[in-house]
Amino acid sequence: MGGVITGFAVIATVIATGYVLGRYELLGTGGRQVLTNLAFHVATPALLFETLATTDLHVIASGPLLITALSTLSAAGVFVAVAAVRRWPVGQSTVGALCASYVNAGNLGIPIAAYVLGDASLVAPVLLLQQLVIGPCALTVLDLSTSQPGGEEPGRRRVLRLLTTPFRNPVVIGALSGVAVSASGLEPPGPVLEPFELIGGMSVPAVLLAFGISLRGSAAPARGPERVPVLLSVALKTVGQPAVAWALGAGVFGLSGKALLTVVVTSALPAAQNLFTYASRYGTGVRLARESVLLSTFLSVPVLLSVAALLG
Repeated sequence: MGGVITGFAVIATVIATGYVLGRYELLGTGGRQVLTNLAFHVATPALLFETLATTDLHVIASGPLLITALSTLSAAGVFVAVAAVRRWPVGQSTVGALCASYVNAGNLGIPIAAYVLGDASLVAPVLLLQQLVIGPCALTVLDLSTSQPGGEEPGRRRVLRLLTTPFRNPVVIGALSGVAVSASGLEPPGPVLEPFELIGGMSVPAVLLAFGISLRGSAAPARGPERVPVLLSVALKTVGQPAVAWALGAGVFGLSGKALLTVVVTSALPAAQNLFTYASRYGTGVRLARESVLLSTFLSVPVLLSVAALLG
């Protein structure tokens, strides 16, 4: 249980630092946007490249990853279904579906896996699934749903632009480049990877600081016009997704002990803070992302402690 508390304490400290920066405007009025752009265009692509270039891609074929993928699709699918019935905008629905299913496997999942599960590498399959499949698909939808209509753009050119959308996104480019290096079997020398490691090290702090800055002057969460999507995404993230993972793991795949604990813990992780960066970058669902991340992070503490106590 110490790993859960430690991981959350680190994140809370950095977010609180961001709040102080915003409260006194120490980075100026545009500080949050600068940090968001830094994370999205530079630091996060560098981090993904450095991480995936040195990762064994065979972990993608692991059994527990299938459970995680199914629980992720279940949570996101429920949100999308409700969004379709309620006719919420595509961009907002995409952000909400991510908040309902995209776990904080990096800056929170790694320390929790290390201290609770005893092996930090257990979150690697989840990181790969999110960065190679879920992230690129969601970012493509956001790109297309928030871009300006093609107008008089020729049909062929418009089709080409749609097809190449994922490959013009810096986050996707960083992830795919890392995968290409790993798949090639090449081992980049240290001096080549060190700049990516150094720049990528700014990603998580930048995201957390920008998130903290955004909390200054914000209204209490789950209020206002986005109350329903916020509460829906938080309920799916903190209760629905881990419940589905437990049901599949224990009832369908026959997992028990540490294997079952691993899939449930990874599914019970809160929504990732970088979802706020994506929402800010595309100017859609910003409040939804901020409040969903904040509430799911807060509520996941008792959930993770309960899971660790019951299955550990």
